[in-house]
Amino acid sequence: MTLPDVFLTTPIAHRALHDKSQGRPENSRAAVRAAVESGYGIEIDLQPSSDGVPMVFHDYDLGRLTASKGPIALQTAATLAATPLLYGSEGIPTLAEVFEIIGGRVPLLIEIKDQDGAMGPNVGALEKATVAVLRGYEGPVAVMSFNPHTVRIMGELAPDIPRGLTTSAYEYDDWVPLPEDMCDQLRAIPDYETSGASFISHESFDLHRKRVAELKAKGAAVLCWTIRSPEEEAEARRVAQNVTFEGYLA
Repeated sequence: MTLPDVFLTTPIAHRALHDKSQGRPENSRAAVRAAVESGYGIEIDLQPSSDGVPMVFHDYDLGRLTASKGPIALQTAATLAATPLLYGSEGIPTLAEVFEIIGGRVPLLIEIKDQDGAMGPNVGALEKATVAVLRGYEGPVAVMSFNPHTVRIMGELAPDIPRGLTTSAYEYDDWVPLPEDMCDQLRAIPDYETSGASFISHESFDLHRKRVAELKAKGAAVLCWTIRSPEEEAEARRVAQNVTFEGYLA
Protein backbone atom coordinates (compact mmCIF):
# COMPACT_ATOMS: atom_id res chain seq x y z
CA MET A 1 0.00 0.00 0.00
CA THR A 2 1.53 3.30 -1.12
CA LEU A 3 2.11 6.01 1.45
CA PRO A 4 -0.38 8.86 0.80
CA ASP A 5 1.08 12.18 -0.34
CA VAL A 6 -0.07 13.92 2.83
CA PHE A 7 2.70 12.06 4.70
CA LEU A 8 5.23 13.68 2.37
CA THR A 9 3.85 17.22 2.45
CA THR A 10 2.98 17.67 6.16
CA PRO A 11 5.88 17.82 8.64
CA ILE A 12 5.46 15.16 11.32
CA ALA A 13 5.75 16.04 15.02
CA HIS A 14 7.87 13.43 16.80
CA ARG A 15 5.85 11.88 19.63
CA ALA A 16 3.35 14.65 18.83
CA LEU A 17 4.07 18.35 19.39
CA HIS A 18 5.57 17.95 22.84
CA ASP A 19 7.04 20.71 24.97
CA LYS A 20 7.60 20.04 28.68
CA SER A 21 7.77 23.75 29.45
CA GLN A 22 4.22 24.12 28.14
CA GLY A 23 2.84 21.08 29.98
CA ARG A 24 2.88 18.87 26.89
CA PRO A 25 4.99 15.74 27.51
CA GLU A 26 5.82 13.41 24.66
CA ASN A 27 3.06 11.11 23.39
CA SER A 28 0.51 12.92 25.54
CA ARG A 29 -3.03 13.98 24.73
CA ALA A 30 -1.94 17.61 25.14
CA ALA A 31 0.88 17.16 22.61
CA VAL A 32 -1.51 15.49 20.17
CA ARG A 33 -4.02 18.33 20.54
CA ALA A 34 -1.27 20.91 19.94
CA ALA A 35 -0.11 19.16 16.78
CA VAL A 36 -3.64 19.04 15.41
CA GLU A 37 -4.19 22.71 16.19
CA SER A 38 -0.93 23.58 14.40
CA GLY A 39 -1.73 21.43 11.37
CA TYR A 40 1.22 19.08 11.79
CA GLY A 41 1.27 15.37 11.19
CA ILE A 42 1.83 13.23 14.27
CA GLU A 43 4.16 10.33 15.05
CA ILE A 44 3.36 8.21 18.11
CA ASP A 45 4.67 4.99 19.67
CA LEU A 46 2.73 1.96 20.86
CA GLN A 47 3.42 -0.35 23.78
CA PRO A 48 0.93 -2.92 25.15
CA SER A 49 -0.71 -2.91 28.57
CA SER A 50 -0.91 -6.17 30.49
CA ASP A 51 -4.48 -6.60 29.26
CA GLY A 52 -3.51 -6.09 25.64
CA VAL A 53 -4.56 -2.49 25.03
CA PRO A 54 -2.34 -0.46 22.67
CA MET A 55 -0.99 2.40 24.80
CA VAL A 56 0.67 5.51 23.38
CA PHE A 57 4.05 5.40 25.09
CA HIS A 58 7.62 5.14 23.85
CA ASP A 59 9.63 3.37 26.54
CA TYR A 60 9.42 -0.20 27.78
CA ASP A 61 9.81 1.06 31.35
CA LEU A 62 7.71 3.72 33.06
CA GLY A 63 10.61 5.33 34.93
CA ARG A 64 11.75 8.08 32.54
CA LEU A 65 8.30 9.45 31.77
CA THR A 66 6.27 8.90 34.94
CA ALA A 67 6.79 8.77 38.70
CA SER A 68 6.24 5.00 38.56
CA LYS A 69 8.79 2.33 37.71
CA GLY A 70 8.76 -1.03 36.01
CA PRO A 71 7.69 -2.39 32.61
CA ILE A 72 4.62 -0.79 31.08
CA ALA A 73 3.54 -4.23 29.85
CA LEU A 74 2.94 -5.36 33.44
CA GLN A 75 0.29 -2.71 34.13
CA THR A 76 -3.35 -2.69 33.07
CA ALA A 77 -4.73 -0.05 30.75
CA ALA A 78 -6.81 1.35 33.62
CA THR A 79 -3.73 1.71 35.81
CA LEU A 80 -1.77 3.35 33.03
CA ALA A 81 -4.61 5.76 32.27
CA ALA A 82 -4.39 6.84 35.90
CA THR A 83 -0.59 7.19 35.81
CA PRO A 84 0.23 10.87 35.14
CA LEU A 85 2.95 11.70 32.67
CA LEU A 86 5.71 13.87 34.11
CA TYR A 87 5.44 17.55 33.17
CA GLY A 88 1.75 17.08 32.37
CA SER A 89 -1.57 16.58 34.07
CA GLU A 90 -2.94 13.58 32.19
CA GLY A 91 -2.35 9.85 32.23
CA ILE A 92 -1.03 7.63 29.47
CA PRO A 93 -3.44 7.62 26.51
CA THR A 94 -4.69 4.68 24.51
CA LEU A 95 -4.49 4.55 20.73
CA ALA A 96 -8.28 4.77 20.60
CA GLU A 97 -8.19 8.04 22.59
CA VAL A 98 -5.62 9.51 20.21
CA PHE A 99 -7.83 8.62 17.26
CA GLU A 100 -10.70 10.47 18.92
CA ILE A 101 -8.57 13.59 19.42
CA ILE A 102 -7.23 13.63 15.86
CA GLY A 103 -10.49 12.75 14.15
CA GLY A 104 -8.81 12.34 10.79
CA ARG A 105 -7.69 15.97 10.61
CA VAL A 106 -3.95 15.33 10.27
CA PRO A 107 -1.86 12.31 9.19
CA LEU A 108 -0.89 9.86 11.92
CA LEU A 109 2.27 7.74 11.76
CA ILE A 110 2.25 4.90 14.28
CA GLU A 111 5.45 3.15 15.37
CA ILE A 112 4.83 -0.27 16.87
CA LYS A 113 7.64 -0.96 19.31
CA ASP A 114 9.43 -4.30 19.13
CA GLN A 115 7.98 -6.84 21.55
CA ASP A 116 10.36 -9.70 20.72
CA GLY A 117 13.30 -8.10 22.49
CA ALA A 118 15.76 -8.77 19.67
CA MET A 119 13.84 -7.81 16.51
CA GLY A 120 12.85 -11.44 16.05
CA PRO A 121 9.59 -13.19 15.10
CA ASN A 122 8.06 -13.51 18.57
CA VAL A 123 5.51 -10.76 17.92
CA GLY A 124 1.88 -10.52 16.89
CA ALA A 125 -0.31 -9.71 19.87
CA LEU A 126 0.25 -5.95 19.79
CA GLU A 127 -0.13 -5.94 16.03
CA LYS A 128 -3.52 -7.68 16.26
CA ALA A 129 -4.69 -5.31 18.99
CA THR A 130 -3.57 -2.33 16.92
CA VAL A 131 -5.47 -3.50 13.86
CA ALA A 132 -8.60 -4.01 15.95
CA VAL A 133 -8.47 -0.35 16.99
CA LEU A 134 -7.56 0.84 13.51
CA ARG A 135 -10.65 -0.67 11.94
CA GLY A 136 -13.14 2.07 11.28
CA TYR A 137 -10.70 4.95 11.58
CA GLU A 138 -11.06 7.05 8.45
CA GLY A 139 -8.16 9.50 8.71
CA PRO A 140 -4.78 9.18 6.99
CA VAL A 141 -2.76 6.64 8.97
CA ALA A 142 0.36 4.55 8.39
CA VAL A 143 2.28 2.10 10.56
CA MET A 144 5.96 1.30 10.90
CA SER A 145 8.39 -0.62 13.07
CA PHE A 146 12.08 -1.35 13.48
CA ASN A 147 11.12 -5.03 13.57
CA PRO A 148 10.58 -6.35 10.01
CA HIS A 149 8.43 -9.19 11.35
CA THR A 150 5.97 -6.64 12.71
CA VAL A 151 5.77 -4.97 9.30
CA ARG A 152 5.06 -8.32 7.62
CA ILE A 153 2.37 -9.18 10.14
CA MET A 154 0.70 -5.82 9.67
CA GLY A 155 0.62 -6.51 5.96
CA GLU A 156 -1.16 -9.80 6.59
CA LEU A 157 -3.63 -8.32 9.07
CA ALA A 158 -4.30 -4.98 7.38
CA PRO A 159 -3.02 -4.91 3.78
CA ASP A 160 -4.94 -1.69 3.14
CA ILE A 161 -2.88 0.28 5.67
CA PRO A 162 0.46 1.70 4.42
CA ARG A 163 3.41 0.24 6.27
CA GLY A 164 7.10 0.97 6.46
CA LEU A 165 10.35 0.19 8.22
CA THR A 166 11.92 2.43 10.82
CA THR A 167 15.62 2.20 9.95
CA SER A 168 18.88 3.22 11.53
CA ALA A 169 22.65 3.32 11.30
CA TYR A 170 22.50 0.72 14.09
CA GLU A 171 25.66 1.90 15.82
CA TYR A 172 26.36 -0.73 18.45
CA ASP A 173 26.50 1.56 21.48
CA ASP A 174 23.10 3.02 20.65
CA TRP A 175 21.41 -0.37 20.49
CA VAL A 176 22.63 -2.26 23.56
CA PRO A 177 21.53 -5.00 24.29
CA LEU A 178 20.62 -5.78 20.65
CA PRO A 179 23.26 -8.25 19.42
CA GLU A 180 25.89 -6.78 17.11
CA ASP A 181 25.17 -9.32 14.40
CA MET A 182 21.53 -8.22 14.36
CA CYS A 183 22.65 -4.58 14.12
CA ASP A 184 24.80 -5.53 11.14
CA GLN A 185 21.89 -7.32 9.51
CA LEU A 186 19.30 -4.60 10.00
CA ARG A 187 21.67 -1.78 9.01
CA ALA A 188 21.58 -3.05 5.41
CA ILE A 189 17.75 -2.80 5.33
CA PRO A 190 17.49 -6.28 3.79
CA ASP A 191 13.81 -6.74 4.59
CA TYR A 192 12.31 -3.82 2.69
CA GLU A 193 11.01 -5.84 -0.25
CA THR A 194 9.98 -8.96 1.65
CA SER A 195 8.16 -7.01 4.36
CA GLY A 196 5.91 -5.29 1.83
CA ALA A 197 6.99 -1.85 3.00
CA SER A 198 6.34 1.22 0.88
CA PHE A 199 8.49 3.64 2.89
CA ILE A 200 11.31 3.94 5.36
CA SER A 201 11.82 6.41 8.19
CA HIS A 202 15.60 6.57 8.48
CA GLU A 203 17.95 7.97 11.10
CA SER A 204 18.68 11.49 9.89
CA PHE A 205 22.48 11.63 10.17
CA ASP A 206 22.71 8.41 8.12
CA LEU A 207 20.54 9.51 5.19
CA HIS A 208 23.44 9.44 2.75
CA ARG A 209 23.80 5.68 3.08
CA LYS A 210 23.90 4.00 -0.35
CA ARG A 211 21.04 1.64 0.51
CA VAL A 212 18.74 4.61 1.21
CA ALA A 213 19.47 6.01 -2.24
CA GLU A 214 18.84 2.60 -3.80
CA LEU A 215 15.45 2.27 -2.14
CA LYS A 216 14.47 5.81 -3.08
CA ALA A 217 15.41 5.13 -6.70
CA LYS A 218 13.17 2.06 -6.63
CA GLY A 219 10.20 4.16 -5.48
CA ALA A 220 10.38 3.94 -1.70
CA ALA A 221 9.21 7.04 0.12
CA VAL A 222 11.92 8.31 2.49
CA LEU A 223 11.05 9.94 5.80
CA CYS A 224 13.57 10.58 8.57
CA TRP A 225 14.01 10.95 12.33
CA THR A 226 14.61 13.02 14.42
CA ILE A 227 15.22 16.59 13.20
CA ARG A 228 15.84 19.25 15.86
CA SER A 229 16.60 22.49 14.00
CA PRO A 230 15.88 24.30 10.72
CA GLU A 231 19.48 23.66 9.69
CA GLU A 232 19.13 19.92 10.24
CA GLU A 233 15.85 19.99 8.35
CA ALA A 234 17.38 21.70 5.32
CA GLU A 235 20.19 19.14 5.20
CA ALA A 236 17.83 16.17 5.66
CA ARG A 237 15.50 17.34 2.91
CA ARG A 238 18.32 16.93 0.40
CA VAL A 239 17.49 13.23 0.64
CA ALA A 240 14.30 12.76 2.65
CA GLN A 241 10.87 13.71 1.35
CA ASN A 242 9.65 14.62 4.83
CA VAL A 243 10.91 15.05 8.36
CA THR A 244 9.92 13.94 11.83
CA PHE A 245 10.84 16.85 14.10
CA GLU A 246 10.92 18.05 17.70
CA GLY A 247 12.19 21.03 19.67
CA TYR A 248 11.33 23.61 17.01
CA LEU A 249 8.54 24.21 14.48
CA ALA A 250 9.26 22.62 11.11
